[in-house]
Amino acid sequence: MAIKLAEAERILAAAKDKAKEMGLKVVISIVDPRGDLVTMARQDGALWRAIPVSHGKAVAAAAYVAPTRDLHDRADGPVMRSLMLYTGGYMTPQQGGLPIKRGEELLGAIGVSGAKSAEDEVIGQAGIDAL
Repeated sequence: MAIKLAEAERILAAAKDKAKEMGLKVVISIVDPRGDLVTMARQDGALWRAIPVSHGKAVAAAAYVAPTRDLHDRADGPVMRSLMLYTGGYMTPQQGGLPIKRGEELLGAIGVSGAKSAEDEVIGQAGIDAL
């Protein structure tokens, strides 16, 4: 089952609140299990390039059902490279993407970009914790 818009909006709101609390300007993307965008927010002042990166982190987390911090070392492997090409570059195996699950079921993923990667992940986790 894919994440519902109301759930994605609740996650997005909590992630935006966490970024504001941390004094950071980021882009937050939430995708369904296929990696299709459900919702996205670019905070005022966030860099334009954070848009495709946040989406790519979410796509990678959904595709591998894993935090993207665990994928970074595999980025140069043939499978990851082929998937990055297949998705037209919309897969970014850089810390800041997290799968969104209910039990063992994948609902989608969140990707955050615009701060340090570890901070991006903290913001994403705050969003998921609100679900």
